[in-house]
Formats: sequence, structure tokens, C-alpha cells
Amino acid sequence: MEEKIRYTDEELQEFKEIILDKIAKAKENVEMLESAAYNRDSNDTTDTAAVFRSLDDDFTSEAETKEENVRQALRQRKFIKDLEAALVRIENKTYGICRVTGKLIPKERLRLVPHATLSVEAKMQRR
Repeated sequence: MEEKIRYTDEELQEFKEIILDKIAKAKENVEMLESAAYNRDSNDTTDTAAVFRSLDDDFTSEAETKEENVRQALRQRKFIKDLEAALVRIENKTYGICRVTGKLIPKERLRLVPHATLSVEAKMQRR
């Protein structure tokens, strides 16, 4: 039996749907994280409330939370870019091909990590 060199159009369509769903969810997450970090939807005194607190810990904790939200938003933006690159590979019909071994990445891996460009075998060799 001949080894498959690429996924079928039907299989690529399945992955495309998975990726589009993940992009939509990631964009929602970015909006939520950035909104929380920059208090976009707030008309209260959240930004100035720390001035009236007696403990610096409250202010530090709030600042750290905002920084963490910004970091998570940046990670989500990178994830979106990686997913969008995967969509390009789907259009080029090169999606799911390991860039080291040239073999197909198993469907199970792509369903879990749809932006993967390496098989587990290739990833382990890089360590």
C-alpha cells in the first residue's frame, strides 16, 4: 500500500473548520483580555481606586494582573497568526506535512494542535 503524501480535500476541510473555530474563540479571548487589561468597558473608579488604598499590595497585585492579561493577549495573538498560517497551508494543500520528515502529521495531533508543523517524532529529535 502506498503511503499518503497529503490529506484529501475533505480532510483539509475538516481541519479548516477546526482552525476557523479556534481563531474565532482566540479572537474573543484577546478582546476579553485586552478589555480587562485596559479597563475599556469601565466607567467606574477602578483605575483611580488604588490611590485610596492603604496597602501597596493591592495596587501591585492589580498591576500584575493587568500585565498578565496583556501577556496572555499577546500569546493569543501569536496563536491566531499560527492558525492563519495553517489556513494558508490548507489552501496550498501542504497542511499536515511535517517540515522535517516530509511525512503526514497524524490527524489526532492536528486535531489537538491544528497549527503543528512538526510530527511528534521530529519535535523529539529537536530536543
